[in-house]
Amino acid sequence: MTSNPAGPKPEAPREAYVWIWLPGQVAPVVAGRLAPTAQGMQFNYGQSYLARDDAIALYTPELPLQRGSLPLLPGMSMPGCLRDASPDAWGRRVIINRLLGVKGRDADTAVLDELSYLLESGSDRIGALDFQRSATEYVPRQAAQATLEELLESAERVEKGLPLTPELAQALHHGMSIGGARPKALITDGERKYIAKFSSTTDLYSVVKTEFVAMRLAALAGIDVAPVKLAHASGKDVLLVERFDRQFTPTGWQRKAMVSSLTLLGLDEMMARYAGYEQLAEIIRHRFALPKQMLRELFARLVFNILCGNTDDHARNHSAFWGGRQLRLTPAYDICPQHRAGNEATQAMLIRGDNRFSRLDVCVGAADQFLLSDHEARAVIDGQIDSIQTHWDAVCEEAGLTAVDKALLWRRQFLNPFAFEGYDIEEMHR
Repeated sequence: MTSNPAGPKPEAPREAYVWIWLPGQVAPVVAGRLAPTAQGMQFNYGQSYLARDDAIALYTPELPLQRGSLPLLPGMSMPGCLRDASPDAWGRRVIINRLLGVKGRDADTAVLDELSYLLESGSDRIGALDFQRSATEYVPRQAAQATLEELLESAERVEKGLPLTPELAQALHHGMSIGGARPKALITDGERKYIAKFSSTTDLYSVVKTEFVAMRLAALAGIDVAPVKLAHASGKDVLLVERFDRQFTPTGWQRKAMVSSLTLLGLDEMMARYAGYEQLAEIIRHRFALPKQMLRELFARLVFNILCGNTDDHARNHSAFWGGRQLRLTPAYDICPQHRAGNEATQAMLIRGDNRFSRLDVCVGAADQFLLSDHEARAVIDGQIDSIQTHWDAVCEEAGLTAVDKALLWRRQFLNPFAFEGYDIEEMHR
């Protein structure tokens, strides 16, 4: 379907069939049906799926392996584990552009219903799910391989509100099912898959290079992060983030099931402001494999977000692999320092109680929730500070940051003085 500036709104679908790649498999099987009801979008498993010996719940406790239409959790309009697989702001804008020719940032993403977004987005979406109109025939919605130049041109046209040609719509279609608000696409390079992140026409500084610097520094500080590299196309920088939800095998690609922390916390989009690290830590203590290791890792990510100025650490930017019984954190992703005009800052997720101030002393105050002593928490913090200071110049050189950009980031996003208010960096050595 091509763009039409005066295109009519498509008829809303009445159902979608949910297909899943089971652990270790390279082909999907149908799991069940998602359809609107008076209570919201509800899911029920198919009898053939429930009869499988290798069937896993799409996510427990939200969608346990039971017959019949499964009730929604309180406050939810659809199962969170299925909403995780739906495109977010950028993908929705691409779909609206392709179907209706509606203009760029002014596009009202509420013009289409949730089932339409699930069924119109690409099949290579994050995680192990896809959505089809058929319960018996799986037809992937995939685009032919496109160059980075083609993808950049497509992204710029969407941002400017220009309708896509059929060729450009095909080029960008592949990346509509991934989350986030910034321009991006999916690419495959041999035995690896990447998320390609582009600069935006509204960027005031090199956001692409800044995210590269943050991700590289996080890895050097000992945090488990997705590998990244910089590429160049049409004279612009492109950040390539290696996907960790795909595994290449000689017989095909395996997919890893994932759920966001928003789903783990049982919250929908409207309740995301109540998401907190303390509640997530409690879930990790009770339901994750290697809970002590996972808690230390989550604490390290919280600290690094504060030290690098990433205040966009919302609950969709923390995820877990779901294998059918236990959970474990995925590598960190979307560590992107945010522009700040003033000194004071807050994190997107609550840190301790109703406190979300981007300060290290707040992290230390919450250390017991991560099963860390004050001394252990300070060791994590001080180790990261030392690592950032040690590797800063080399990583900025690796990114090709200009002296102006380095000055813009240092002590503003990275190691902002507000982060240190109330925190004595020397105390752990006394």
